[in-house]
Amino acid sequence: MISITSCQKGDLVNNPNVAVSTGTIPSTLLLNHLTAKLIRNDEQPFSQSSKNEQYVLSNYAYYWGNNNYAFSNTEDTYDILKYAIALQTQSTQQLGNTTNKYYALAQFFKAYAGIWLSQRVGDIPFSQAGSATILTPAYDKQHDVYKSALAMLDNANTILAPLVAVSPGAVLDAGDIYGLTYLQWQKLINTYRLRVLISLSKRSADNADLNIPQQFNTIISNPTTYPIMTSNADNLVYKYNQSFNPYAIVNLGQQPYDNFGSMGLPYVSVTSATQDPRLLVVATPAPLKVAGGKPVGDFTAFAGADDNISIATLNTNAAAGQYSYLNFTRYFALPAAYNGANAEQFVFIGYPELCFNVAEAINLGWVTGQSSATWYNNGINSSLALYGITDGQKLTITFPISSNDATINPQKLAQGAIWGTATVNIPQFMANVAYTGDNANGLVQIYTQRYIAMFANSGWESFYQWRRSVSTTYPNGIPAWSQGSTSSIGTASGAIPRRWLYPAGESTSNTTNYQSALTSQFGGADDVSKDTWLTK
Repeated sequence: MISITSCQKGDLVNNPNVAVSTGTIPSTLLLNHLTAKLIRNDEQPFSQSSKNEQYVLSNYAYYWGNNNYAFSNTEDTYDILKYAIALQTQSTQQLGNTTNKYYALAQFFKAYAGIWLSQRVGDIPFSQAGSATILTPAYDKQHDVYKSALAMLDNANTILAPLVAVSPGAVLDAGDIYGLTYLQWQKLINTYRLRVLISLSKRSADNADLNIPQQFNTIISNPTTYPIMTSNADNLVYKYNQSFNPYAIVNLGQQPYDNFGSMGLPYVSVTSATQDPRLLVVATPAPLKVAGGKPVGDFTAFAGADDNISIATLNTNAAAGQYSYLNFTRYFALPAAYNGANAEQFVFIGYPELCFNVAEAINLGWVTGQSSATWYNNGINSSLALYGITDGQKLTITFPISSNDATINPQKLAQGAIWGTATVNIPQFMANVAYTGDNANGLVQIYTQRYIAMFANSGWESFYQWRRSVSTTYPNGIPAWSQGSTSSIGTASGAIPRRWLYPAGESTSNTTNYQSALTSQFGGADDVSKDTWLTK
């Protein structure tokens, strides 16, 4: 027995299957983890991000959750940072240099991890984070996090440039679940850098050391040195499969309960007013309006749910057929729903967003010699292309819910049955949204169309863009989001939060630095209503 016990103890201590700090880990495995974990659950389509961006609202909490802006302790990206540091370390040890492809991607993921968390909370541990010897890392100012991250992204582009010149069309590594080529990774990094720069628009005039407009212009003016996405083919697309990664609606348990999610008012208001064909694809008319005589292809037959209304009232109104629903056939019908086969791609970082970001920069005067109208139109057209929408196309509209109520279903249609058809008129739509020029109204159009293009895509990016648009002129942002009701918004003021609380572990594991960060930023309280340096 003594012999057996000793043997077992030795196996536990010296387990050959456990990597030690000095061990060798294949870089491709580290890259696989980083790409697989990049997107968080609440960034998935029709998750909490979609509700808090008011694309889709719950009208029954048991199945779809509530619509409250419950911005409590945020998730973190320390796992991404940890694996990025490991990738950087392993690639340097194994390849003997800091100019290899893995080191370049480690720079991107480190920058991404820092920006992801900082834009949620403010100052964060960054320059000392991940150190094996510093267990209570100091908090970097949000300004410094962004400055460091932008430098990392620039370095990543520089490292990749000679590698791209040799193998532009080759897949960079099999560990990357997105399967991007060398050139596509370089485009992604520079496109993401433009996203970060445009997010700093409120700080562009009072932080000269960041050179925000100049950096943006340098990238746009030097496409050979800084290639960016040129079409939807370059998009970072998250793919679903039935066996291991079902489409978000199925994964979140919402598939059998589609009638408990109603289309949000901001999205429907904008798209119905402009006769946007994307509305005909993603949503269905309000049953009560069609029963009252409106054709299914009539944009005035669509109605969105207001986030200022309680869930109980939303449920009553929805049951009476007052709101539009998500397209049942597109998003919920099985088996295609398992893979999101009928839905548009889930684009996490993509070309349509890039187009609107560049259009905004031109509108703001950061870039000269290019047409903001061209970029704006490219953004709209590339978004339409993601839905497969073409001019003159006949769209089949199907009945959205199971209902025997003769008031809203006089034809006694089954769920998914053909309700009617609508014809796409792209020239009319484009005329309705024609760019009005590099002025305040043109900027509103850019914000609005970027929001529409991010429907069920891009994680929380619509929220960050909306938050940046809030001003004395637009107190409800662009487009206008409902706020003001304490019961439905879920905050004491009834206002949409400006930030999340810090990750729960910070207050106990890094107490002194955590308290110091709260004092310097928010007067000592971890308050969701306070702006950080980014959006003040």
